[in-house]
Amino acid sequence: MTETQTPAEAVETSRPTLLEARDLRVEFSSRGRRARAVDGVNLAIGKGEIVALVGESGCGKTTLARTLLGLERPTAGEVRFDGAALDYRARALKAYRRQVQLVLQDPMGSLNPRHTVYEAVAEGPRIHGLADEREVVSTALSHAGLRPPDRFFLRHPHELSGGQRQRVVIAGALALDPKVLIADEPVASLDASVRGEILALLLRLRAELGLSALVVTHDLGLAWNIADRVAVMYLGRIVESGPVEQVLTAPRHPYTQALLSVLPESPERVVLTGEPPDPTRIPGGCRFHARCQVLASGRAAEAGVDGRCRSEPPAVLPADAVARAACHYAEVTG
Repeated sequence: MTETQTPAEAVETSRPTLLEARDLRVEFSSRGRRARAVDGVNLAIGKGEIVALVGESGCGKTTLARTLLGLERPTAGEVRFDGAALDYRARALKAYRRQVQLVLQDPMGSLNPRHTVYEAVAEGPRIHGLADEREVVSTALSHAGLRPPDRFFLRHPHELSGGQRQRVVIAGALALDPKVLIADEPVASLDASVRGEILALLLRLRAELGLSALVVTHDLGLAWNIADRVAVMYLGRIVESGPVEQVLTAPRHPYTQALLSVLPESPERVVLTGEPPDPTRIPGGCRFHARCQVLASGRAAEAGVDGRCRSEPPAVLPADAVARAACHYAEVTG
């Protein structure tokens, strides 16, 4: 622990990095221009750590998750797993996907309605040629909280509740004994009464199996309940990151403050003006400045940083566990 670190920060930084994005950039062609969906992202997930990636729709968080899974190839930068750069050859990607598994948002959309629970969970082990298929499926279902597992083998998705279907999806990922789960809005389609059960399951899997996870969400309440660290993404770039307690109780970036203001317990509502800019035409300076309530209110001018906000891009945040914000105003006001 350094002199400037709190004990919590020292614990976080001691985690060995398992999955990492380094200066990651992903661009797509759009109407004759290049859309910068991910535009210089550094993100690290430690062993046994849960990181929440938060942001509004269209900010690039799902593209970042797909790139970490190897489903998209970066335009620049690299994905690293267990210290080595990701190899995009077919055989290497197949091996990598045993280690890093996806949990989708909508279990009814991701489960084949004609397949039984057994067939759904056994699909991955069959593709990878795992032995003792029945034992693998039984163990995965048990870990996912579907016990006794053989009771569920011959059921179809329509015969299960929403929470049970999501557990089947999680069991399908666990069947390959991964080290990392990437969960894209894992409870968004579930009733409020079931969400807590699935979040508790993810925490239990971390405790029992040592799993790491990246949870992609727009729900800051979910991030608070499950994550060790949170990264807030806006227009292709992470604008604030750090331990979840620090970021969500004392947010420094105006965008994070605006997201938190919609929670019922927030004392003041921040209403952002306009829509996020087109990713093919990212504005100069801070990419949030056109919607920033601090700049609009004159507080940035009082701090002497309004010109920098409009003309100077903040530095790209590093992938570490210290609370940081890519904001000129936060930099001078602390």
